[in-house]
Amino acid sequence: MKIEPFGVELWMNEFENHCDYNLAETCVASLTVEELLDIAGLGRGALDEVMSMRLTYGAIEGSTRLRTAIAGLYDEVDIDQVLVAHGAIGANKLVHETVVEPGSRVISVQPTYQQHYSIPESYGADVQILTLRRENDYLPDLDELHSLVTANTSMIAINNPNNPTGSLMDAAMLTEIGEIASAVEAVVLCDEVYRGTNQEGTGTSASIVDVFDRGISTGSMSKAFSLAGLRLGWLVAPPDLVEAAERHRDYSTISVGMINDYLAATALEHADEILARSRAITRGNLAILSDWVDAEPTVSWVKPRAGTTALVHYDTEMPSREFCVSLLEQTGVMFTPGSALAVEGAVRVGYANTAEVLENGLPLVSQFLKSL
Repeated sequence: MKIEPFGVELWMNEFENHCDYNLAETCVASLTVEELLDIAGLGRGALDEVMSMRLTYGAIEGSTRLRTAIAGLYDEVDIDQVLVAHGAIGANKLVHETVVEPGSRVISVQPTYQQHYSIPESYGADVQILTLRRENDYLPDLDELHSLVTANTSMIAINNPNNPTGSLMDAAMLTEIGEIASAVEAVVLCDEVYRGTNQEGTGTSASIVDVFDRGISTGSMSKAFSLAGLRLGWLVAPPDLVEAAERHRDYSTISVGMINDYLAATALEHADEILARSRAITRGNLAILSDWVDAEPTVSWVKPRAGTTALVHYDTEMPSREFCVSLLEQTGVMFTPGSALAVEGAVRVGYANTAEVLENGLPLVSQFLKSL
């Protein structure tokens, strides 16, 4: 089976450990184990429980404690709708393996996480791209979506909040997408790893599983929950789809680690506190980035409404990879080239690292832009 190189992952692998100011990072500033246990009110005493664990495979589908905590992130979800995976990247792959057939139509938005079009393409699906346009604030054109749907459409893949643009679909738009899918008995896969990072209001957006009965949500501990090192994610779906996904999972995962399960459950039982921290970071940091964009005459954007990334356009003909390599070599600042996300003339800026990274790195970007 052939598959396209994963643009973003190749870029990160090549350069992430060779920068001074990482503005390509997409996770909210990571927590230490000690910080997590302090948030949970446990302190180092919790380590005694870990020390006494007998390290078997553990609960194959994820512990009841963990799946209960995941279900609590949604309005009306039972634990039999929850399947634990190795990160959202594992959950997304499970969904594609389960739903996509050779020749079936898959509609994916773009830009988005490359999994959602390259994996079904590698399975022999008829992949159609719904381009998210700047003039529409990077929200999908539902008339165009409707025109792409055919009787053999198996999946519509979306991403909310969107990576890399930070656009945000509301419950009404998600409901409309569900209605379009329902007409041909397709599922809607919504990659929701940035859910909980809205810039306004309570901070948590509607989930596809709460508005559409054939919706599938994927999430993880990595982005909004600041615990990428756990490598733990999940999918939430109707029970029949979970059961089908479990058959594929048996060939790849068996189970997640018991310690990872324990720490993830601990975190999700204190989701409100962790997400409040994440929103304080993303809202404060986006204000810093917004001030810089407003003051910099050679860049422009559609300001993100959620998430941890922004798609920033620059006013030069230089290809985005060349732009980012030159920026890194001259300043130590790392962005992600738009070309890694099928967009040119733009870079993805991750703004959820520490405020100091932005405050020290962005002035260097301004100097670089002036030198062009």
